Amino acid sequence: MKRLTISGSWLAVAVTLILFAPEAKAQPETPLTDPEIASVAVTANQIDVDYGVLALKNSNNEDIRKFAITMIADHQNIIQEATELAKRLHVTPQTNAMTQSLFSGEAATMKTLKAKRGEAFDKAYVQNEAAYHKAVVEAVKTRLIPETQNAELKGLLQSVLPLLEHHAMMANEMASKF
Repeated sequence: MKRLTISGSWLAVAVTLILFAPEAKAQPETPLTDPEIASVAVTANQIDVDYGVLALKNSNNEDIRKFAITMIADHQNIIQEATELAKRLHVTPQTNAMTQSLFSGEAATMKTLKAKRGEAFDKAYVQNEAAYHKAVVEAVKTRLIPETQNAELKGLLQSVLPLLEHHAMMANEMASKF
């Protein structure tokens, strides 16, 4: 009997489509509150830091390692900005269904990535990064920014969007090499 296998990149695409595609759900989604949006923003960035840390541990490819270092540094900076803003606004990030979905997706993706070695890992990592950043950019544009009530939080999301789009472009470019 032939066994069907799903590559890490297809898993990442499936997970991110489920996470961020409002039209895929039967019921209209309840708008997120600013504390929930803060939680989603911090969580999404921390997940990418986690992926980068894994890439540094598992990859010997210099381009992958440089990319991972960039992802870690940039996403840690975004987390720091978001955390400082939340403290200044006296907002405590609030876990929600989207945050929980992100955690579930990360667990599945990490399991897939950890099972790979060498070039197979590198390929899966950059394909995941491309899919993940595409989904995050889409969620920021279509859900997080429109639903944010606080002007400063909205401004932060708008200010990091070009960087996230650049990350998506970088990941797509790297993925095209595999």
